[in-house]
Amino acid sequence: MVRIGTPDDLPLGPVTGVDGYAVGNNGDYFAVSRRCRHLGADLAEGSIDDDGCLVCPWHGAKYDVSTGRMVRGPQGVFAKVPGLGTVFRGLTTVVPLRRAKVRLAGGELELVDGQ
Repeated sequence: MVRIGTPDDLPLGPVTGVDGYAVGNNGDYFAVSRRCRHLGADLAEGSIDDDGCLVCPWHGAKYDVSTGRMVRGPQGVFAKVPGLGTVFRGLTTVVPLRRAKVRLAGGELELVDGQ
């Protein structure tokens, strides 16, 4: 277990890096591996969109944090490459982002590896 902090340290919206994970609060606490499947961007520098998904800071790929799967492929110039988004969404069906549990215990948030 790794201490994250108190619930006040992880408010709704921002994402932070903890022990190899991008950790955030989209209404539920989540932790997913930090590297985007597209080009390896640090997802701890990403954002949470209105759907509660984690958005890559480099090219806007979008991840469902409950499954680790990419639900929208890279955007910008990469969105113009035929089939690229489909390939990456397929990849994350087979190899989703690693997930860990974030639990509240005694007023502290803890990262529990191995979901």
